Amino acid sequence: MANLKEFKTIRLNLARSKDFPQGSDRHGYTLVAPLDAEGHLDPVAWKKHRELCRVVRFWGPDEEDVGHLVHRPGGSWAFTYDVKGDEDDESGFKLQNHLFRLNEYVSIRDDDETHTFRVVEVNDL
Repeated sequence: MANLKEFKTIRLNLARSKDFPQGSDRHGYTLVAPLDAEGHLDPVAWKKHRELCRVVRFWGPDEEDVGHLVHRPGGSWAFTYDVKGDEDDESGFKLQNHLFRLNEYVSIRDDDETHTFRVVEVNDL
């Protein structure tokens, strides 16, 4: 098996917002993604092992969405849940610049709204 030491399981919880003044651990994402030494998403490792790059969106009582982390032309990242193209992707706001380290913040746009999430776990795969 290939050396996958750069792959991490990352949990993002919804940060404080108008609707959730204390944030929420019931709203967020769990990712399996490669990180470089600084904690950025690693497009080279993603390209080699993209089938491992998963995302699970959990949103309160709603059913979990399971999908993939995708690296788009131009360098942006997104989450896709439907390989047939019927569902819109969720895009990260400059995810290529964000650090995936404990207590860092990440913004993700779903439908018409952008939410901010806090990195609460980063563990080896």
